[in-house]
Amino acid sequence: MNTEETKAPAEETTQETPTQQPMRGRGQRRENGRGGRGPRREGGRRNEAPVEEGPQLMEKVVYVNRCAKVVKGGRRFSFSALVVVGDQKGKVGYGFGKANEVSDAIRKGTDAAKRAMKKVVVVNETIPHEIYTEFGGAKIVLKPATAGTGLVAGAKVRAVLEAAGVTNIIAKSMGSSNAANVVKATMQAMLSMRTADQILSARGKKKKDSAI
Repeated sequence: MNTEETKAPAEETTQETPTQQPMRGRGQRRENGRGGRGPRREGGRRNEAPVEEGPQLMEKVVYVNRCAKVVKGGRRFSFSALVVVGDQKGKVGYGFGKANEVSDAIRKGTDAAKRAMKKVVVVNETIPHEIYTEFGGAKIVLKPATAGTGLVAGAKVRAVLEAAGVTNIIAKSMGSSNAANVVKATMQAMLSMRTADQILSARGKKKKDSAI
């Protein structure tokens, strides 16, 4: 065997192996100035505007109805929701929403109720006087009550009164139990009430002139 051939493998082992190139990662890109995520800043997002909180509104779902339409291949359901919204400070409104899903119907009803909010008369957390009103087949009687009486009313009338901010009252529904008509009758009663000052001012008098 030739001695040169035996030394060849030994010489190959003495050769320096090529150095492996480091893997490119975020650290190297940051060092080279080629992008990469910079250091995190304290305090959250940059240029984030403060969120202003609006008035707190009370939302109450009064009634949800399901309607079924018979079509070829089965039944197709749709939903309608009656929602009452108020700020509990004298403003209240109701809305009616329809959709193929319950959540969408409630959302539509809530948006409609917010757009339809109106100012009603609330004096010392009650109403200024007794009133009777009718809407369709619904008949509603509302009577003022002293502090501590509470809200004595059914679920449909209670939703409107609570949203308006009334906490002491006696209410009675004597006609139809249809949710839409009861809510509309209650809203009609609340909107038709006036205080003594409003009545006297319409007559051109002052409150002190009414005393005899």
